[in-house]
Amino acid sequence: MGLKLLHLNLHGLIRSHDLELGRDADTGGQTLYVLELVKGLAARPEVDQVDLVTRLIQDRRVSVDYSQEKEYIAPGANILRFPFGPKRYLRKELLWPYLDDLADFLVAHLQSQVKLPDWIHAHYADAGYVGSLISRRLGIPLVFTGHSLGREKQRRLLAAGVDHEQIEQNYSISRRIDAEELTLAHASLVVTSTQQEADCQYARYGNFVVDRAQVVPPGVDSSRFYPIDSSFNASDIDALMTPFLRNSELRPLLTISRAVRRKNIPALVEAFGRSPVLQERHNLVLVLGCREDPRSLEKQQREVFQQVFELVDRYDLYGKVAYPKQHRRGQIPSIYRWSANKKGLFVNPALTEPFGLTLLEAAACGLPMVSTDDGGPRDILARCENGLLADVTDLGSLQDALEEAGSDPLQWSRWSDNGIEAITRHFSWDAHVCNYLAYMQNKSTLSQKYIPLSANSKITNPLGKRLLLLDLDSGLEISNSETIAELRRAFLNISSSNNNTLGILTGRSIQSARHRYLDLKLPSPSVWICRAGTEIYYGKEDHEDQFWKSSISTDWDREGVENALSALKEHLELQAIEQQSFYKVSYLLKKPGDSILPLIRKRLRQKSQAATPYLRCHWYLDVIPMRASRTEAIRYLSLRWGIPLEKFFVVASQQGDAELIRGLTSSLVPVEHDPCLESLRSQQRVFFASKSTKGLLDGLKHYRFFLNK
Repeated sequence: MGLKLLHLNLHGLIRSHDLELGRDADTGGQTLYVLELVKGLAARPEVDQVDLVTRLIQDRRVSVDYSQEKEYIAPGANILRFPFGPKRYLRKELLWPYLDDLADFLVAHLQSQVKLPDWIHAHYADAGYVGSLISRRLGIPLVFTGHSLGREKQRRLLAAGVDHEQIEQNYSISRRIDAEELTLAHASLVVTSTQQEADCQYARYGNFVVDRAQVVPPGVDSSRFYPIDSSFNASDIDALMTPFLRNSELRPLLTISRAVRRKNIPALVEAFGRSPVLQERHNLVLVLGCREDPRSLEKQQREVFQQVFELVDRYDLYGKVAYPKQHRRGQIPSIYRWSANKKGLFVNPALTEPFGLTLLEAAACGLPMVSTDDGGPRDILARCENGLLADVTDLGSLQDALEEAGSDPLQWSRWSDNGIEAITRHFSWDAHVCNYLAYMQNKSTLSQKYIPLSANSKITNPLGKRLLLLDLDSGLEISNSETIAELRRAFLNISSSNNNTLGILTGRSIQSARHRYLDLKLPSPSVWICRAGTEIYYGKEDHEDQFWKSSISTDWDREGVENALSALKEHLELQAIEQQSFYKVSYLLKKPGDSILPLIRKRLRQKSQAATPYLRCHWYLDVIPMRASRTEAIRYLSLRWGIPLEKFFVVASQQGDAELIRGLTSSLVPVEHDPCLESLRSQQRVFFASKSTKGLLDGLKHYRFFLNK
């Protein structure tokens, strides 16, 4: 059988036709790249099936196309849309709270298939997070392409003077960076567009492994992007541009991009406005996506357009700048050729540019470039030799480069020819897909081995059909005698049934947990998740699940964790020896609160430790293997014993319990809960109790836990 591949591109505004490129900050070159890659892979004889997973959106503000569960792309290739979060369209930064739902959905979906994917390819940080969870749970090797990285974005925005809090608020940058670190720890292959990405951008991540990175430049669709020929007709492009221009015969300075801050369009307008030479020689043509009413644009887009309009007015550029409101995607190649026919230049003034697909498209049409001296353009120019690079953060440098690039007609012709030849030689989709598949096969040995969860076990399913998981350390206090008595009676009434069973969550050892549990006089638990999710035991005997133990051990170095955090003695101290275990390093904070967590994560990354810190009850810190946690232990049990996650009922009451509420498990929050859980009221499948003594039982009745079926 041929390869089965799964691509994750979660934003949602992607379809097989008429891509809405430039609609907003999330519909740029990444969207086109993913679609073209899927098409190219599906056309290969060694590939049987390629599925592209994205978000299903039901919103009158966007096309009904995005509400189709399945969409045909090409033979062997489909878009699969899954609902997660609200039905309405959301920008990608608002999707983070709902990604665990999608991961749970996809694991169940993939398990129902005849064959699991051979590879998962995650595009961008959010897809990387979901892909990591699926890879971890099902043993499917993971490919990651970041497209743009959080650390680089943060660095550039800070350099531009944007406040750190504003960056966090607008871009959820800390969560994004954490997701990228998680993804890089799980990825067997990291596909970059340029060497600069690997050397300078990915290298800033503690979990990045150089040997797993491969440079595979994207391709250009030669059926759409090609030089001027005898059949070229510029009339429709003239109709777009000439209404704006006093002298439409001047050579255009063309840019095609989204109207977002990172693209740095106002700087280009200002450089043009400051230069009499450029104004005498060129028109400025800004193709910044389509817009109807500016009031309907996102805030960032409105701000960019407002800056452009103000600069046009300040420098009196009326009749010299074109910014058409509408264009068809099918017109983009003709816009490049129209500009090339007039001996113009393509300009990319972006602050950051991981690759720069528009530069390749322009070169394929014979249009030389002036581009940002960042990331992909460096590699492209090195191969194409078709223009100049500029420090776009310096208006003088950008202005000088534009003036120089347009000064020599003979140089322009050499650059045009060089670009056309280089695209044919280095940047075809056939070459991209061939290299991609070759690297994928070479890296297959790096993937984690799939553990057959239900096989080779002497134990039959001990968990029944529904499992109630109670926290021994916070939810089962002996002082809460009325609730415990009610639980006792409820379980006594169903003692003859194997449908409903009880499980225990605890940070304690199995021996300590059993001793503490005896005082409660509750039914014997069918499963114990101990040591903060690093150990699983079944029944009355100390029978540890060895599969789970094996799966969390990857890259774990307990001594390395202690050494990494030894410099933080003024913030935390090791707990007593009885609180420690091989897979759990436990600390007590000297000052309560979660403000120390970013520093702890940073130290672990700096020391290349595949570990995750979890804070409980504001004081107690556990550092455990990256692949372990209470919620991952629950997913493991679901997979091993074939119990749907919806049949797991989890009680969450303390700081640190939020992880238990994510995803498809059914969650109960008692009245006496930590205030930090209040933000989770909007989550689906969460029951907040309204009675202090019987809230837990009310929640179980709400979920019909005690029904014997």
